[in-house]
Amino acid sequence: MTSSSLIRPTEGPGRILHVTPESAGWDHVEFGVVDVAAGAPWSGVQADRETAIVPLAGRGRVHIGEEMVVELSRDSVFTEMARIVYLPPGTPYRIESESGLQASVGSAPAEGRYPVRVFDPSEMRIEIRGGGQAYRQVVHSLSHPLPAERLILYEVYVPRGTWSGWPPHCHDGRDGSPYLEEVYYFRLDRPEGYAMHRNWRDDESYDDAMVVTDGDVALVPKGYHTSVACPGSNMYFLNYLAGELLHDERRTPPCFMAEHTWIEADWKAGEWGLPVVTPDGPGVRE
Repeated sequence: MTSSSLIRPTEGPGRILHVTPESAGWDHVEFGVVDVAAGAPWSGVQADRETAIVPLAGRGRVHIGEEMVVELSRDSVFTEMARIVYLPPGTPYRIESESGLQASVGSAPAEGRYPVRVFDPSEMRIEIRGGGQAYRQVVHSLSHPLPAERLILYEVYVPRGTWSGWPPHCHDGRDGSPYLEEVYYFRLDRPEGYAMHRNWRDDESYDDAMVVTDGDVALVPKGYHTSVACPGSNMYFLNYLAGELLHDERRTPPCFMAEHTWIEADWKAGEWGLPVVTPDGPGVRE
C-alpha cells in the first residue's frame, strides 16, 4: 500500500511535481518541480504568497516583473550550491531555458514585507550535524537570518548508508514544538537506489513509513520523522517548511524525541566492532 504522504513525479516538460495545501490537507506549504524546456517557459504569480525558486539542474533565467532578469544554473544538486530567487506576493515571474532547466517552486502565505531578492551561496550557512551513522551536511538555503515571512528552506547531504534527522524531531505543535508543515524532495546520486522516510507518533498509533526513490516527495503532516539512505546511493533532499513562525521566529528549533537524544553526548557510545561473537566467546567490541 502506497503512503498518501508519498508523491512521485510525472514526465516533463512542464510541472512534474505539485503539492498544494488542498492536496496535502494542510494550510501553508505549496511545492512543485518544473521541467522547463526550450520554447516552453513556465510562468506564475501568487497574489498572497511569497515564493522561492531553487534551480536543481540545468541553465536558464527568471524574468521578474517587466525589468529584472536573474540567471540560474546548476550542474547538479550533488556538485554545487546555487542561488535562490525570493519573490514577494503579487510578483509575476517567467522561467525560460534554451538547454533545459529543472527548478523547484514553492510558496507560503505572506503579506509582502520583503522585496525581491537573490540569495547567493556565499550568504548561506553550512552546518555539519550529528556523527557516527548520522553525519550529514545541512545548507541553510533560506533560514534565519536570511529574511522571509514564513518560508524556511534547507538542502541536506546524507552519505550513503547513513541517517538524517537523528535524533528524530517534530514540529507539529506538540511536545512544545512550533507548528511547521514540511516537504522533503529527494534525489539519489545512483537512481537505482532508494531511501526510507518515516513519520510517526506512538501516542496516536500513527506510523507512516515509506520507500522513496530518486525525485520523490515525502510530506510531513505531523509527528516525529527521520530518513535513511540505502548503502548504495548518497542522498540529497530539499526541504520547504512554513507554518506559524514569522520573520525572526523562524529560528525556533524543533522538538527532539527524548528517548534518543542520549546519542548526542557520544555518537560512538555502544558501537560494535566485528565480529561480535565467535565459537570461543565474545568477539571484538571496541
